[in-house]
Amino acid sequence: MRRFGVLALALLSFAAFTAPASSQASDWPTRNVRFIIPLGPGSGADITARILAEKLQGKWGQSVVVENRAGGDAILAINAVISANDDHVLLFAPASTFTAHPLLHEKMPYNPADLVPIARVTNTLIALGVPGDLGVSSVKELAAKIKAAPGKLNYASVTGANDLLFAAFLKTEGLDMTRVPYKDPVTAINDVAEGRIQAFVGAYAIMRPRIDAGKVKVIALTNVQPAEMLKSIPTAAQAGYKSLELDGLVGVLGPKSVAPAVRDKIAADIRDMLNDPAINPKLAATGQVVNPGSPAEFTAALKEQSDKVVEIGKVLGIKAARQ
Repeated sequence: MRRFGVLALALLSFAAFTAPASSQASDWPTRNVRFIIPLGPGSGADITARILAEKLQGKWGQSVVVENRAGGDAILAINAVISANDDHVLLFAPASTFTAHPLLHEKMPYNPADLVPIARVTNTLIALGVPGDLGVSSVKELAAKIKAAPGKLNYASVTGANDLLFAAFLKTEGLDMTRVPYKDPVTAINDVAEGRIQAFVGAYAIMRPRIDAGKVKVIALTNVQPAEMLKSIPTAAQAGYKSLELDGLVGVLGPKSVAPAVRDKIAADIRDMLNDPAINPKLAATGQVVNPGSPAEFTAALKEQSDKVVEIGKVLGIKAARQ
């Protein structure tokens, strides 16, 4: 692993309340809104964004377009939002796609201070999935299988916090698996289903079709709290592996030109949409726990995850430079 440069993500918490105004909340939006997603179709964030977009365009009186910009370690999507510098072009993303960036790049490929948190949307259920025919039903059984064949089993890696989490778990438990990199999680879970990959940590929503088909089995959730809709699946901590614990977090961010009043409006409107009894069950069915939050609440949640990722980095021997 590399040693890394400035841990700039913490600047988000300062930038969130200092951006110059570009639009007033009373007349926003004045044209189409774009949600740019750093993942492909079918991901938890993609499903959530499309459900919300349909409802929000009715409330806003403008089209809300969902645009997938998968690959490039989420940097393609992030730079598209920053370069647009338009309060109608927003990033709709799992935090795990970017909170690890300060630990994965010697030089940050963008300035984190150019992005501001706008709204927390959901907590994604993050699952540890294995092939349905692997013959394991628990994290303990998976660990035993890995120990019995060191270096011979593969795990999928879609660069981000979830990847670091699983790598730290392996190191903590003294396990040896071969890392296989992927550009997007949908391709990764397809290979898990076919048995080419023996483990993957990713959104439950992506795994669900393969789970329903019996091709993938989820043996634990990384989330801190148990999932009401998945009572039969233990959290990593309940399974005895707290080293696999990390909450999923999905929200909306934008360029620093988004006025504070507009941020508040977007967050409030998203909260209203998520209170719709017709939406909540749809998101729950895809492995999303509805958890809307204000810009300040999303900022705090991002800092909490960023701090957790730094701790994971320490386990892996990654040293983030001081600010």
